[in-house]
Amino acid sequence: MSARSQPPALVWMRDRPRGSRPALTEERIVRTAIDLADAEGIDALSMRRIASELGSGTTSLYRHITNKDELIELMANAAFGEMEIPEASDDWLAELAALARGFRAALLRHPWLAQQAMRRQALGPDVIRRTDHMLGVVSRATDDASRAAMVVDSVNTFVLGSVAAELSELEAQRRTGMTEVDWQHAVGEYVQQVIDTGQYPHFNRRILEADDRDYEARFEFGLGCLLGGIAAALT
Repeated sequence: MSARSQPPALVWMRDRPRGSRPALTEERIVRTAIDLADAEGIDALSMRRIASELGSGTTSLYRHITNKDELIELMANAAFGEMEIPEASDDWLAELAALARGFRAALLRHPWLAQQAMRRQALGPDVIRRTDHMLGVVSRATDDASRAAMVVDSVNTFVLGSVAAELSELEAQRRTGMTEVDWQHAVGEYVQQVIDTGQYPHFNRRILEADDRDYEARFEFGLGCLLGGIAAALT
């Protein structure tokens, strides 16, 4: 592999500054970046903006963090570190469900994290710790490492997909200033015209008869179906 195509060294593999208690630390930089991304989105991040928030010079940040990609890797690891690891019990499915709920809560708390988690997996120690724990939970139901990995991937993918829809709705509300109910009223006349054609009977039943459940209820229903299927596949 040529020097030009050689990937940069992971932040976890290089020496990072340590001091007695310096005013500017990697932890402060990462926490400030997380707060900024939570409030304004990942695109608002820049070393200059973070330095301004910290009342520091931009050059000082580069003593701790090489670039924005490295910063996001550290942010993702910190966000994963916030997720609680449930106490061990006799019910491995309940533990897996608790981990899924914790992942959802973290994604909703940090909307930028979903986009990062759908890219190549971060490899920080807290990310690996959570993955190792999930694999350990599933290993109580199967000793096949490949099947255990697929179960973990399936649960994480379900959470990401479910939360992506919820985050999209929240972003639409932020962008348009309309709540979901406001939007339903705005499109109500058109939807009624579609219903009146009688061409889409199943769509009509969905609109006229089905309960409009909130995102948490939809998440719990889907999670229950997924875990039920996993349990059946592993028996």
